[in-house]
Amino acid sequence: MSVSLGNLVRVPEIRKKLLITLGLLFCYRIGFAIPLPGVNVNEFLAQINQTGGEGLAKLTGLMNVLTGAQLQSATLFSLGVMPYISASIIFSLLTKVVPTLEKISKEGASGQRKINRYTRYATIPICLVQAQFVIFGRLLGGSGQSMLYPEVQENALLYAILAMVCMTSGTLFIMWLGEQITEHGVGNGMSLIIMAGIVASLPKAFLGYFGSEDGFTSEAYQTLLLFLMAWGIAVVAVVFMTKAQRRIPIQQAKQTRGRRVYGGQRHFLPLKVNHAGVMPIIFASALLIVPPIIGGALGWGFLEDFAIAQGFWYITCYAGLIFFFAFFWTSLMFQPNEMADNLKEHGSFVPGIRPGTKTAEFLESTMVRITLAGAAFLALVAVFPSFISGGFAGLDMSLIYFMSGTSILIVVGVALDLVEKINALLVMRNYEGFMKESGPSSSTTAGWGTGRGT
Repeated sequence: MSVSLGNLVRVPEIRKKLLITLGLLFCYRIGFAIPLPGVNVNEFLAQINQTGGEGLAKLTGLMNVLTGAQLQSATLFSLGVMPYISASIIFSLLTKVVPTLEKISKEGASGQRKINRYTRYATIPICLVQAQFVIFGRLLGGSGQSMLYPEVQENALLYAILAMVCMTSGTLFIMWLGEQITEHGVGNGMSLIIMAGIVASLPKAFLGYFGSEDGFTSEAYQTLLLFLMAWGIAVVAVVFMTKAQRRIPIQQAKQTRGRRVYGGQRHFLPLKVNHAGVMPIIFASALLIVPPIIGGALGWGFLEDFAIAQGFWYITCYAGLIFFFAFFWTSLMFQPNEMADNLKEHGSFVPGIRPGTKTAEFLESTMVRITLAGAAFLALVAVFPSFISGGFAGLDMSLIYFMSGTSILIVVGVALDLVEKINALLVMRNYEGFMKESGPSSSTTAGWGTGRGT
């Protein structure tokens, strides 16, 4: 492992990519320290250092941890990448239900570029809508008026337009940073930006826990150890389920040409157990924000209880929505008829299953079973913080929410993808992979690569 880490710094190309990635991520984090024009900096710093809150404040904190945004503050990057994520999800659904977009998506690289361009265009109106929640809910409404200078409050309409333009520009700049990381850095830029926004809230939460008024007592030490143990178990489970596959054997038909026989190889069709990824948790979390808003407007107390993120009905609805969206997303993205036709066209078949309709039915039934297992795992990970929050008294809610479904799935998934990308760069240079211990064969491989180059 030490040799592999040394290769990351020794190879100029990899070192350059890593430095570019870290530099652009640093620029991304700077934007969260730049207040919007007209904001009282002193009051802004006092407000941004406040933690806790009830009701919708907790839900806002949850969405910040899940997406890396800072909706409770008034900075240039308050919206983060939430508008772009929303636009990406919308077009992912539209490409499956709109024939024109589906045809464009099947045009290869050019079609994907068109879809990405449409996604960027759709991000702008979503930014303008989401920016209003920050402006009228935080700056121009309620206690948020104290965050603005008196001169600015007199021209509220003009200031709202200016703030919307600034936050929209900030989100577009984040999109540009993500594209630059993808092109010149290591890994997927937008995924790394989301991961950086999620992880950035952890140091402050840990420092606040260590510097509490009661001091770091033995009980606090035990609580922290239990939390880290639970977090480690959750990470191991997420890695296992992320890598879990149902490998369906595929047999190629033999073809005889002259005296030679072609084909006949046996390989596997991998089906991911967690095929829907984090989408079911994102959809379920977004829908569960609506009941507290309706309950607060109409005075219905039973709907306001959904903002507590605990209780029987909240957990039941949350788990039920995750199961529903897991099957819904999988049914949209997984096309068994298309896969069966592709296998038939290439002369491949599943042993014991007739090609065509029977193969499609077999693939669909198999996917239903593994989706049930994946949905159960997502529901367990998502409601896990609701069960353990009472046992970790004193911990910041951002730490507990970090163990929730979307956060830990995103962080672990992006980390695994980053390791694979770095490992691929090392293998291209004839070095041992990042996750493989160097042994006697490593020197032979490196020597062969060097000798061949000379």
